[in-house]
Amino acid sequence: MANFNKVILVGNLTRDPELRHIPSGTAVADLGLAVNRNWTDRNTNQKSEETTFVDVTCWGRTAEIACEYLRKGRPVLIEGRLQMDSWDDRETGQKRTKLKVVCDNLQMLGSRGDGNSGGGGGGGGGDHYESAPQSAPSEPAPMAENPAANPPDDEVPF
Repeated sequence: MANFNKVILVGNLTRDPELRHIPSGTAVADLGLAVNRNWTDRNTNQKSEETTFVDVTCWGRTAEIACEYLRKGRPVLIEGRLQMDSWDDRETGQKRTKLKVVCDNLQMLGSRGDGNSGGGGGGGGGDHYESAPQSAPSEPAPMAENPAANPPDDEVPF
């Protein structure tokens, strides 16, 4: 049986990215993403909206770029895969789980001024960053050379 694990999300950041480094020195950034869904009820013709909050983890150069250029409210496109984290709760000792997205590709949307506008995810901004595929979150694979992820110093994306 074939398997396929791919997620594509467009939403707004719910908080500023948080950067940390694992013991090997690899950068890791945690993002919060709010994804809105709008629909109209066919029976009542009433418009409705629901928001889904998603935790996203970026690795390597993508994590560093996210922390340098992204701020709360900024629209962003995330491509990645689903991953289930599990741990034992320190207080209760119960097994806990959480589904998150591991970012393989990040694209900033809108313009530089969209930081706190909370506006939609439209607009240009073709800033595009990819991470190398990750085998395990604690031991990420080294970053592949990607010219889009490492622009020359004289061609900073902003």
